[in-house]
Amino acid sequence: MAVVPAEVSEILSKVDHTLLRQDASWEEIARLCDEAMYFGTASVCIPPSYVRQASDYIRNAYESTGRKRVAVCTVIGFPNGYATTESKAFEAYDAVKNGADEIDMVINVGSAKAGRFGDILHEINIVGNAVSGHILKVIIETCLLSEYEKERMCEVVSTSYADFIKTSTGFSTGGATLDDVKLLKAHMKNGKRVKASGGIPDIAAAKDFLTAGADRLGTSRVVKDAIQKYGDIL
Repeated sequence: MAVVPAEVSEILSKVDHTLLRQDASWEEIARLCDEAMYFGTASVCIPPSYVRQASDYIRNAYESTGRKRVAVCTVIGFPNGYATTESKAFEAYDAVKNGADEIDMVINVGSAKAGRFGDILHEINIVGNAVSGHILKVIIETCLLSEYEKERMCEVVSTSYADFIKTSTGFSTGGATLDDVKLLKAHMKNGKRVKASGGIPDIAAAKDFLTAGADRLGTSRVVKDAIQKYGDIL
């Protein structure tokens, strides 16, 4: 196993190591957790149905072996965002109860297209109340929004209870772009951060997104690239 360079370790520490495929098995989720703990990623981002099991798995590994403890992140209103506010709030509350440390919620994109930004702010804050004390990221699905709508969403998230604005689900017509990250970074206020997600293929691309202004990266492939370059962890 080759030594991971410090610069690469720093990049990996900003990664939400992600597996959100519909057919993901527990064996794959456990492997994801092992990889995240080995490389010291920010979190694992997984389906809500695995949150309790993954949270227990990571805690037990930390307590018994001293491996790095990583956060458990999950998604709500995913991937379409058009569930009711009450449904999203319950999903978020339930995820936190099951051990989630971070929540990535999808906005109602139709509300953004209709200019109902006040409704979106209200929904974010309802969910924020449901997960009080836990990190909340707001997925705006940049590939479906105009530049004006992206800027307005920066205003909304900047004044909300959320901690991050996030580019994409990875399940729509496009993922993160460097231009979108630069736009979001330029318009976010009040210390709110930017997560780039969707289509980040490797460590080199991850570095580019961080340089462009992303504070966190959602990706299923950057850790795979690290394993390819520095050796399998098992």
